Amino acid sequence: QVLLVESGGGLVQAGGSLRLSCVASGRTFSSYSMGWFRQAPGKEREFVAAIAWSDINTYYTDSVKGRFTISRDNAKKTVYLRMNSLRPEDTAVYYCAGRLGMVISTARTGYNYWGQGTQVTVSS
Repeated sequence: QVLLVESGGGLVQAGGSLRLSCVASGRTFSSYSMGWFRQAPGKEREFVAAIAWSDINTYYTDSVKGRFTISRDNAKKTVYLRMNSLRPEDTAVYYCAGRLGMVISTARTGYNYWGQGTQVTVSS
């Protein structure tokens, strides 16, 4: 069982930056590949970024490539999402997700564990 708790969301102006954090409970965090998803009002939850358990492989949706960076610190059981050059269309609730194993998934159904979400609002 893994519990995930996100933090770091907030209100920021367009062009600004935020860093989201997701802290995991449990003893096997390093065995999990982790992902970030987001859900805007009236839209489905969509994939943003993922990182393999080994920290070597990462993957991003096209709209955030070059602006967002996912990273992890297995000793702290934490995964991060650094978001730069934020745009109003990045406004959403951001969710951290975990899946057991080394393979990255971009599918919502590929993840077993979810956090409660943190709100990110980008003003124009």
